[in-house]
Amino acid sequence: MFTVAALYHFTRFDDPAALRGPLLDLARAQDVKGSLLLAGEGINGTIAGTRSGIDAVLAHLRALPGCADLEWKEAQAEKQPFGRLKVRLKREIVTMGQPGIDPKARVGHYVTARDWNALIAAPDVAVIDTRNDYEVAIGSFQGAVDPKTAAFGEFPAWWAANKTRFAGKRIAMFCTGGIRCEKSTNYLLGQGVTEVFHLKGGILKYLEQVPEAESLWQGACFVFDERVSVGHGLTPGPHKFCRACRRPMLQEERAHPLYEEGVSCAKCHGEASEADRERYRERQKQIRLAKERGESHFGG
Repeated sequence: MFTVAALYHFTRFDDPAALRGPLLDLARAQDVKGSLLLAGEGINGTIAGTRSGIDAVLAHLRALPGCADLEWKEAQAEKQPFGRLKVRLKREIVTMGQPGIDPKARVGHYVTARDWNALIAAPDVAVIDTRNDYEVAIGSFQGAVDPKTAAFGEFPAWWAANKTRFAGKRIAMFCTGGIRCEKSTNYLLGQGVTEVFHLKGGILKYLEQVPEAESLWQGACFVFDERVSVGHGLTPGPHKFCRACRRPMLQEERAHPLYEEGVSCAKCHGEASEADRERYRERQKQIRLAKERGESHFGG
């Protein structure tokens, strides 16, 4: 079994580039794979490996400046859910593109998974899903508002166009692991919204802690690795990736006439040119040939 650790932490890194090399070397030495983002505002990512490997990387991260209280969420996977390791430098660890956003200064009120149901059932509370449209499409909380954004950076414009809908309401927000709500609640507070709440630990913590019989969650939760989606108890969901667009698909969607493995699905078929699809077909051919040779291929 592999341990999967999802984490983020806002802190001040004066020189994130100097942190990248030692972190990359340690993770490689421990055969830990996944994706980590470093920026001046902190760290974000999901990694997977053996128990000892994950423990070693987490100990390294907690020793970084301001990271002693770093928290993470864990799940188990029978197969390594990542094909490789990436440690990247970014301007933001989650991109909102708004100057002056500082989750270290103030955020909304944290609400634990156990208290979340009572909050979102209140008649004066509007519940907003801050995730992207393709994530919301496979699962969300009952009655949650879907902003239908393709990227998190679109959220401020959506709020500006829709804020009158929520006059007099308390705002409760949620996302996969909590990081997008750190920024979105800070943003709403800066826009003059006085009562803002968000789900501590995100959907993942809710699915881990709240029994399915008591749950207000419907569907599956999209995750950014080869598990694709998870359900209650963080058990793997029924979805697979379209290898062309990385959107989640159910098994029955693979029977659609526009689905071609590694090339297109019904959702992305019209987004690529025929030249693009030919490139995807060649990539898929190389994946098949590598598999026949008993080799791995990044695209697979």
